[in-house]
Amino acid sequence: MNVQSDLRMDKPAFLAWVQGRAERYELAKSRVMMMTGGSRGHAIVTRQLAAALERRLDARRFTVLTSDFGVDLGPDTVRYPDVVVDLAGGPLKDLTATAPVLIAEVTSVSSATYDLGDKAAEYLKLASLAAYVVLAQDEPKAWIWARNESGFPPGPAVIAGMGAVIAIPALGIDLPLSEIFAGLDASP
Repeated sequence: MNVQSDLRMDKPAFLAWVQGRAERYELAKSRVMMMTGGSRGHAIVTRQLAAALERRLDARRFTVLTSDFGVDLGPDTVRYPDVVVDLAGGPLKDLTATAPVLIAEVTSVSSATYDLGDKAAEYLKLASLAAYVVLAQDEPKAWIWARNESGFPPGPAVIAGMGAVIAIPALGIDLPLSEIFAGLDASP
């Protein structure tokens, strides 16, 4: 979830300003937005997704990064997705991804419309992106946009259940929801 403020700035000023702040922020159309903390389910799903990606991807080609690393989405927007797979080898002082190939957000009731709407529209414009994945934080469910020969589909493929698998053909990997959601208790 993001909290909007009246603070506005350009991208270079934002990237300088945000360094060293204890709170987490994004820049959306020149508006600074504070990002609130996530739930235990959010943290577990994020960590397990990142670990699953690291086990499957060649570390010489790809780097799996979490929400401390930005994605540049044009002249007035910088997002901090929950998981980013970027090309390996970028300078260690970079503040944003070089060429993100996979972006994932773990959603909640309060952020679902945003993650599946505005953020999807922004991310899907990235020329380097092979897939955008949105995961529920409290049930084994995912919304997936995977690029094919003609681009991204108009809407996401939706999969659910512990037997479901996220296929990312461009990266040659499959991600079983049973691995990403392992150990989560579905009871309230």
